[in-house]
Amino acid sequence: MTEEKMLSRTQDSVGYIIFNNPEKHNAVSIEMWDALEKFLNQFREDNNIRVVVLEGAGGKSFVSGADISKFDKERSTKEAVLSYNKRTQKVYELIEAFPKPTIAKINGYCIGGGLNLAVCCDIRICSEKSQFAMPAAKLSLGYPFSSIKRLFDIMGPGMAKHFMFTAEKISSKEAVSCGLIQKLVSEENLETFVNDYAFTISKNAPLTVKAMKQIGIEVLKNPSERDLTLCESLASACFDSEDYKEGRKAFMEKRKPNFKGL
Repeated sequence: MTEEKMLSRTQDSVGYIIFNNPEKHNAVSIEMWDALEKFLNQFREDNNIRVVVLEGAGGKSFVSGADISKFDKERSTKEAVLSYNKRTQKVYELIEAFPKPTIAKINGYCIGGGLNLAVCCDIRICSEKSQFAMPAAKLSLGYPFSSIKRLFDIMGPGMAKHFMFTAEKISSKEAVSCGLIQKLVSEENLETFVNDYAFTISKNAPLTVKAMKQIGIEVLKNPSERDLTLCESLASACFDSEDYKEGRKAFMEKRKPNFKGL
């Protein structure tokens, strides 16, 4: 694979990562997972980037999952399966713990590994035509604890079990009703809506957004594993910041604040 199967770009303070394999509904190979990790690390280190959007090219799919045509090479033996799962889990965990807000922009199919990817993001926004499925039961694939837990946490146990046991597709409206999708818009408005949504977040106080993101991660951990000291320090850092002074001043002057993350 060459990196044109995975693309990245920036616009203002938003970073975009594009799965560019539309002839296969943006199915993902090992090399594409590697490129995704590279782009995520670049955006994490770039202080100008405050929000990251993941999307699929072609207008038919977000990500349809693993590239089944590569199973003979990448997942044909027990050892290969373990290696593949370890690789993808690393990327899922990287997205889930990413220090900046992440948005899955979904237009079309969001299937299998693509769904696992989407639920690792903080926010999922889709077009009305989008469909979602976890077809593992039709392929005799196993899913690890972490992937199933994410579905339970987001969709609730009953809907998650229905989703996994039947391997049936659900519509965008059903996805909204069970909490899988946060915003549903028409296909023609999807790009503008997501761009505006990401830009709105990027203009909010970055220290506050960072604190909320990390504290939210701690909330979802087992109580015994939560770092409450970290949570307290992140909240305190907001009040100790120059941005806190700027926010108060802008409010009194009835203007938009200019937050700098300081």
